Amino acid sequence: MKLKSLLNVALSAAVAASFMIAGSATAAPIKITGAGASFPAPIYSEWFKDFAKKTNGEIKVDYQSIGSGGGIKNFIGHTVDFGASDAAMKQSEIDEVPEGVQLLPMTAGAIVIAYNLPGIDGLKLPRDVYPEIFLGKITKWNDAKIVAANPGVKLPDTPITVVVRSDKSGTTFGFTGHLSAISSDFKSAVGQGTMVQWSAGNMVKGKKNDGVSSAIRQTPGAIGYTEYGFAKLNKLPTACLENKAGKFVCPGPEGGAAGLANAVLPENMIVFIDDPEGDTSYPIVTFTWMMFYKKNKSAELAEALRNMVEYCLDEGQKIADKAGYIPLPESVVEKVKAASKNIQ
Repeated sequence: MKLKSLLNVALSAAVAASFMIAGSATAAPIKITGAGASFPAPIYSEWFKDFAKKTNGEIKVDYQSIGSGGGIKNFIGHTVDFGASDAAMKQSEIDEVPEGVQLLPMTAGAIVIAYNLPGIDGLKLPRDVYPEIFLGKITKWNDAKIVAANPGVKLPDTPITVVVRSDKSGTTFGFTGHLSAISSDFKSAVGQGTMVQWSAGNMVKGKKNDGVSSAIRQTPGAIGYTEYGFAKLNKLPTACLENKAGKFVCPGPEGGAAGLANAVLPENMIVFIDDPEGDTSYPIVTFTWMMFYKKNKSAELAEALRNMVEYCLDEGQKIADKAGYIPLPESVVEKVKAASKNIQ
C-alpha cells in the first residue's frame, strides 16, 4: 500500500507539472516585432500600447521607427514580423519575399510645409511658388511671388533655408510625387523618390520626420516638409497651400479627409494621390502601409497579426483625428479587412 501510495503521489505530481508547463506556454505573451516609417510612428505607438492593454498583455508589439527605406529592407531581410512604409513596395522588392507579401494601408496623413517665421501664421503658398522654393529658385522670404499671395503680411528679407530628409523616406516619396505632379520643372530637375538630389542651395538635412521638425524649429527662416502630427507636436506653423481647384487650404482633418475621399484601392492595395480634386481638398495626402508575410512562422503569430490589424482598423481609427492623422474612409477599411485574411 505504501508503495502504491508513493506511485500515486509521483504520478499526480508529474501530471501537475505537465499541466503547469503547458499552462505557462499558452500564457506566454506573443511578441510581434515591426519597423519602418517614421510618418505613422506616433499613432502606431499609441495603438500598440492600447492593443497590449486590450489583450491583457497576451500580445505585445515592438515597433521601431527607422524610416520607410529601413522598414522595407528589414522586411525583405526577415528581421521583423511586419514592416511599414509610406512608399509601399515596388514589385521588384515584393518578388524578393518568397512567403508572399500583403500590403495594407493602415492610416493616412497630410504632408505639410512647416516654416520658422516668428509672428507669421497662416502663410499662403501658391502652387507655382512652393515647388520653386524647393528647387532653390526662390531664396528670400520677401520674394515678390510670396508677397503677392500674402497681402498685408510683413515678410522679412531673410534667406530661406530648405530642410529635407537625409534618409530614405516615404514622406519624401509622397512630397516629391506631389511636386512632380504640379511642376514640370521639379519633375525634370529632381523627380520623385524616397531619396532625391535636391537642387536648392541653402539646405539643412534631418533624419526622420522628427529630425526635420526639430531642424525647422531650430533654424530661423527655415522651411521644410513633415507629417502634420509632427508639426503639431513641435508647434510649428504650417502653410496653407493652393490646391488643384485654385483654393488655399490649410492642413487639418477636414481638408485631409476631402483629399482622400475619391481614393479607390486596387487589388494590390497601393494607390497614390499626387494632386487630389476638390475645392476643399488639402493637396498633399498619402496612405501609409504595413507589410505582412502571407505565410508566417506560425499559425499563432498569423492570428496575432490579424488581431492587431483588426484593432487598428476599428478602435485605432477612432483616435486618428486627435493624433493628427486622417481616419480611413469606411470603403477603404472594408477592403483592408478582407485583404488581411491573406495573413496566414
